[in-house]
Amino acid sequence: MSLSQAALNNNDSPPLKGLSSVEAAARLRQYGYNELPANKPRSVLAIGLEVVREPMFLLLIAAGTIYLLLGDVQEAMMLLFFVFVVLGITIYQENKTERVLEALRDLSSPRALVIRDGEKLRVAGREVVPEDIMMLAEGDRVPADGILLYAKGLQVDESLLTGESVPVRKITGEADMPAARPGGDDLPFLYSGSLIVQGQGIARVRATGIDTEIGKIGKSLLSLQTEITPLQRQTRRLVRNLALIGLTLCVFVVLIYGLSRHDWLNGVLAGITLAMATLPEEFPVVLTVFMAIGAWRISRMQVLTRRIPAIETLGSATVLCVDKTGTLTQNRMVVQQLYSNGQHLPITPERIELPEAFHELVEYSVLASEADPFDPMEKAFRALAELTLAGTEHLHRDWRLVHEYALSPQMLAMSHVWKEQQADEYVVAAKGAPEAIIDLCHLQEHERITLQEEILRMANAGLRVLGVAHARFRGTQWPAIQHEFDFQLLGLIGLADPLRPDVPQAVGECRSAGIKVSMITGDYPGTARAIAEQAGLGKISILSGDELDRLTDSELQQKIESYNVFARIVPEQKLRLVQAYKANGEIVAMTGDGVNDAPALKAAHIGIAMGKRGTDVAREASSLVLLQDDFGSIVHAVKLGRRIYDNLQKAMSYILAIHVPIAGLSLLPLLLGLPQLFWPVHIVFLELIIDPTCSIVFEAESEEKDVMQRNPRAPEATLFGGWTLALSVIQGLIILLAVMAVYILSLRQQFPTDEARALSFVTLVTANIGLILTNRSWSTGILRSLRIPNKALWWIVGGASLILVLVTTLPYLKTLFHFGPLHLHDMMIAAVVVILGISTIELIKWNTARARSVTKRSG
Repeated sequence: MSLSQAALNNNDSPPLKGLSSVEAAARLRQYGYNELPANKPRSVLAIGLEVVREPMFLLLIAAGTIYLLLGDVQEAMMLLFFVFVVLGITIYQENKTERVLEALRDLSSPRALVIRDGEKLRVAGREVVPEDIMMLAEGDRVPADGILLYAKGLQVDESLLTGESVPVRKITGEADMPAARPGGDDLPFLYSGSLIVQGQGIARVRATGIDTEIGKIGKSLLSLQTEITPLQRQTRRLVRNLALIGLTLCVFVVLIYGLSRHDWLNGVLAGITLAMATLPEEFPVVLTVFMAIGAWRISRMQVLTRRIPAIETLGSATVLCVDKTGTLTQNRMVVQQLYSNGQHLPITPERIELPEAFHELVEYSVLASEADPFDPMEKAFRALAELTLAGTEHLHRDWRLVHEYALSPQMLAMSHVWKEQQADEYVVAAKGAPEAIIDLCHLQEHERITLQEEILRMANAGLRVLGVAHARFRGTQWPAIQHEFDFQLLGLIGLADPLRPDVPQAVGECRSAGIKVSMITGDYPGTARAIAEQAGLGKISILSGDELDRLTDSELQQKIESYNVFARIVPEQKLRLVQAYKANGEIVAMTGDGVNDAPALKAAHIGIAMGKRGTDVAREASSLVLLQDDFGSIVHAVKLGRRIYDNLQKAMSYILAIHVPIAGLSLLPLLLGLPQLFWPVHIVFLELIIDPTCSIVFEAESEEKDVMQRNPRAPEATLFGGWTLALSVIQGLIILLAVMAVYILSLRQQFPTDEARALSFVTLVTANIGLILTNRSWSTGILRSLRIPNKALWWIVGGASLILVLVTTLPYLKTLFHFGPLHLHDMMIAAVVVILGISTIELIKWNTARARSVTKRSG
């Protein structure tokens, strides 16, 4: 007979008939299934159409189409291939986000044992209806919200809803009692998704589906929309503006060429060349490649990327909101301190020997627990006993449990009566709240005062304190209550959910990187303070959930920056905290593992879920998942995010810089009345260098030395803001002037046009290589940066040099490129011009780095 069946047949339990099958069916039609509603799933076609409408993808398709019209099938196929790759990745990611409510529905719909027509019936959780009678026992998942009609030693783990690591006691209640929030002892309410860890109970269903507490979380998830990142917005704006500039210049060139030279066909070709020179198809490709390779790199750190743009955003995080249970802590109870007969004993992982004075305390804590415990505290007692008492006479696997006294609101202690082998008396072991154990032991006043001081000291250290006592009994008639035993106090046991060992170092690195770490927990302020101090959060300032409720949103925004610990917080308050930080302009990263964390995880700029201990709901609502629950990997992810942004900025700056001379060399000869310098074939060749350089070479660059010693970039900072944009344009203009000088000088020296074109092209390609080298680092000179390893760089430089030699020497390729012969002295002139140009850029870069260093020191 199961515990639930025993409860039904127990004389103490109420006589219950439950709903009839007809009534249950009618209520199912009235209230619907006990599951969470979801938005109508989007089809793959619908998601694809949304993606294709994005400006980035339209530009990629347009660029590919232009190449097809030009007959350059290879370049067109490459661009269109990127279109389908990006489309596939985005559809896959969008489709994965649709699973969040499905995971929540699965969690909220376990199997349920109900009473129908006076009989016990096992039904699917989704078929439970209001007014059903549920029967629950240790290990059961609660299928719906309800109120207890009968409870015997019932303790429930509500951490998925509250974040509290310790199970809460439950009592019976009146049918018309108003509902209360999850969390806290001695309440008669059960909540869907919570777990029975001890005892048994019978409850009447009050709410199902979206009307449950877990349903309210699902409802909030439905209303939250995933935001695009600042980088995505900036890139879209930049691409749009450059595309408009390119289109305008293209029309301008066609008109000027046609009107001045009366050759409209070549005018169209010149216009297309300029459009190709200015069309920024590299930007969306680079953004995609950087994020995709970044996701691969971060996966090697055991971090799964669910939303690729979050990688870059993580590098700009200014606030990290940390859930205590399962994130900072290990989400398990361990014994951390013992007290017996005036002696204290801290328990450490290295301790395997227990002084004799504490043997009985540990021995009887196990005897007062279940033989096969489910309760995390009882598991902790047994784990300590197995570690320290193995091989002694204090473990009694041959003793028989003959009677037990359950925990009750009147007596917050439980007792087990054991029969020793070949003994004529019984052993009684009790454990419970210290006040209850003091009461059972009938201590004198001075003993009470001494013990109360010890209890307060342990509680202030963030420990959950239990008392342990023992007694002997002879006879066959069990006392009606525990008070009738002659109990003797054995001592106190302090338990805690231990801090993860890597947390203090990780928190310290976050703080040195300018990231504020705030802890959000459902636990009590004392426990929260102890964990925050162990984690190294700095000066602790605590705001409780009750205090938060008394603040308006605007008041919370003003005060939130002065707190770093938030205790006794419920799910909707977590969401308020995240939104308050966001309203203050912070870039918010949020970690969590429970269902209660899901709305805040989704609302945060970067949601980070725990992979091992976390729920599917938390994982599906988040942007990143820590596969090994290693808090330290968050720091590595931040470092990688900052490296990605730095390298992305270098790549984008390089793209803009190199497009300035390409576009200028396509336009200036026309305006100056000179022969057309470049045609589409030359642009295609340059793109063969530019594309892999900006997407692969710069991505592979190692991080700058100070990447984790600087503050996060300002949320309003743009990818091309102020001096960064100016520096890119200046670099491009220097290269443009250098190449134009070579071209004009060649023509004035009576060089044939094809020879002048060849020399100018070699100058541009060589300058392009110099531009790549100088942009590898903005804090290191070009010569020193050559010592920084980057295999991709040398493959690109070597390949570009080889192809350049081929197109300037092989007759077929020379004809295709409209090149004439080159001479050594001409090449020397080009080399000198390039060295002067790159040296000028290096000088500007050095002065810029020096000015920034002075500003940083003075600040």
